[in-house]
Amino acid sequence: MEDTTWVPYATAWLGALNLILFSRHLRRRKLNLPPRPKPWPIIGNLNLIGHLPHRSVHALSQIYGPIMQLKFGSFPIVVASSVEMAEAFLKTDDVTLADRPKMAAGKYTTYNYSDITLSPYGPYWRQGR
Repeated sequence: MEDTTWVPYATAWLGALNLILFSRHLRRRKLNLPPRPKPWPIIGNLNLIGHLPHRSVHALSQIYGPIMQLKFGSFPIVVASSVEMAEAFLKTDDVTLADRPKMAAGKYTTYNYSDITLSPYGPYWRQGR
């Protein structure tokens, strides 16, 4: 006679695992990202940048278009390589893109982001500028 008391527990564990994996799949946001070359696991797209970076980016823009996403290490970088895209970034969406990430260096060296170089965009930054 076989002992099958473990079967209900294994079924419950497999069901819970399937539920977790399925909920992660449903929660994953579909981001509308620009086109990009496939990055390598650790170095990202640094292998595509040669001795003359401006020419390398121009060659990539011929393939992927005027706006593209590159990965330098683990940091995603958005590159605008045409006049129209640069104007959209620098004139139209400048308020959205003006903030810098808050890091510990800014908190401790500039008295809790009170310096103009690392303070977030807002009334204080505009007055200091």
